[in-house]
Amino acid sequence: MKYAIIIPDGCADEPQESLGGKTPLQAANIPAMDAIAAAGVVGRANNVPEHLPAGSAVANMSLLGYDPSANFTGRAPLEAAAQGIELGPNDWAIRCNLVTVEEQIMKDFTAAHISSEEAAELLQTTQENLVDTSLEFVPGVSYRNLLLLRDDGTAAPLTQETRTTPPHDLTDKSVANDFPRGPGSDWLNELMSKSVELFAEHPVNLARRKAGKLPATNIWLWGLGKAPRLQAFREAYGKTGKMITAVDLLRGLAGLIGWDRIEVPGATGYTDTDYAAKGRYAIEALDSTDVICVHVEATDEASHEGDTEAKIKGLEEIDRHIVQPLHDALMARGDYRILVSPDHATPLRTKTHSHGFVPLTIAGSAIDPDGHDTYDEVAAGASSLAFEEGWKMMEYFLG
Repeated sequence: MKYAIIIPDGCADEPQESLGGKTPLQAANIPAMDAIAAAGVVGRANNVPEHLPAGSAVANMSLLGYDPSANFTGRAPLEAAAQGIELGPNDWAIRCNLVTVEEQIMKDFTAAHISSEEAAELLQTTQENLVDTSLEFVPGVSYRNLLLLRDDGTAAPLTQETRTTPPHDLTDKSVANDFPRGPGSDWLNELMSKSVELFAEHPVNLARRKAGKLPATNIWLWGLGKAPRLQAFREAYGKTGKMITAVDLLRGLAGLIGWDRIEVPGATGYTDTDYAAKGRYAIEALDSTDVICVHVEATDEASHEGDTEAKIKGLEEIDRHIVQPLHDALMARGDYRILVSPDHATPLRTKTHSHGFVPLTIAGSAIDPDGHDTYDEVAAGASSLAFEEGWKMMEYFLG
């Protein structure tokens, strides 16, 4: 039996007035996803418990079959794992965005998708001006970077009670009341303030302003946590797996559950990603794994930007270049199951992640059709197939 999981990140949404009261899933031309719904079942899952942040880390952990209430320790440790960074039992990883804040408003949580080279220069300057040798900035991709705190017994007293706010939750909003708070937050805020001074006249920002680009005004620290200890997927579910993604969070999560990670040329984690390449690599992987998972960030990025047209286009590209060819390849091989589901909703109205159920559809061997013929939020809401604890859906999917 072969299994395929396609995750159109954040694609679940609300009815849009601009779409005549339809959601993006309803408005998009997605015949391949609708065909899966017609051949199988439509349902819904709640991947984010109310007491945890409505982010991709929690939601994808749940979607892949792990109880986030028992296993989630923070987003940054998952991204550290993606880079092969080992955290000691008392070490902390902290997500470090490069952002644009103007007059206390989060103008851009990506600093206009700053290049990785520019980001590395800014972080090097910040590192050189640190006195605390237990801290280390680790450049990542574009605005997505890490700060590591190696605990030698004198480190700042971070705890699970230390609260931070994802910058993408603050798009076009005031940041005044959303700086880190709780144990250890003073030094996090000091670092963020220091970066404002260091970045103001930095050569990188001078060049960006001259070119008409937004500057990276400062670092934004969030998503902190210690390393989680997850049971290998093969031990938990008896299957091998591989992950295709352009996002470190998913790379790290895959590594922690023992999945191989497939790097696809042209995969960007943005709306310009190479959808067709992801589809081809997924099909090629079927010979070497039980489960192939394809994660696509584009729909989530479009939501964060409030871009309805880009969100619909992303769904249609996923449907055409990933879902359709992968489903065809599975059917040609014999016994299979295929799942399409976002991790969480990212409404265009709010431009941020939200709690609540998301629609899913499953087809394949020993799945009897339930009478639905479209994949969308309305069909899912009318279905009797519901997983209040989303992490329990994986056992159903694998049969």
